[in-house]
Amino acid sequence: MPLNIAIVNYGMGNLHSVYKKLAEFNVCPVIATTAAQIMKADKILLPGVGHFETAIAYLKKIGIYDALNEAVLIRKKQILGICLGMQLMARGSEEGGATGFGWLDASVIKFKIKDKVKHKVPQTGWNTIDICKESYLFKNINNHSEFYFLHSYHYEVSESKDILTKTEYEYDFVSAVEKGNIFGTQFHPEKSHSAGTELLRNFIQI
Repeated sequence: MPLNIAIVNYGMGNLHSVYKKLAEFNVCPVIATTAAQIMKADKILLPGVGHFETAIAYLKKIGIYDALNEAVLIRKKQILGICLGMQLMARGSEEGGATGFGWLDASVIKFKIKDKVKHKVPQTGWNTIDICKESYLFKNINNHSEFYFLHSYHYEVSESKDILTKTEYEYDFVSAVEKGNIFGTQFHPEKSHSAGTELLRNFIQI
């Protein structure tokens, strides 16, 4: 039976491109809007482009927030957060006053860029990753591979063991994390050509 992968729909994000990319594999992607769909899933993908506080409020409004906590923390379902989806896994963000899931001991801060001519915010486009620890998520992906970014905020992680990759944009920031069954990428693998395809394949196979 193909894996059932729930793509969480919370009113923001690039659901179509994520769904289309997952459909290339031998899996059953489902746009999930209910707690029942989250619980039924074998794996969960939490995408997103948008506002942190608005996203948390919407997840609570549609009844998925508690379901995600149960699925990830109690049932230990593997989850991949993309861009805003990864940011929601932190304790909180400078983007609004909402509290995040707190699955990782991390906070989300806005870029503190000095040279705003050379490094525009949001960071938009291709950048390389520096792999900090071995992970199946990056199997067959070369260090310094390029991925597509679109973001104004980034992670600050308290536990260095949770850092999977870093990226330089005037200074180094955390661009991917891994903690047990929890994975996150600040970049968009669904828009990152062959390297992104390989990463999604690896997540499916973990």
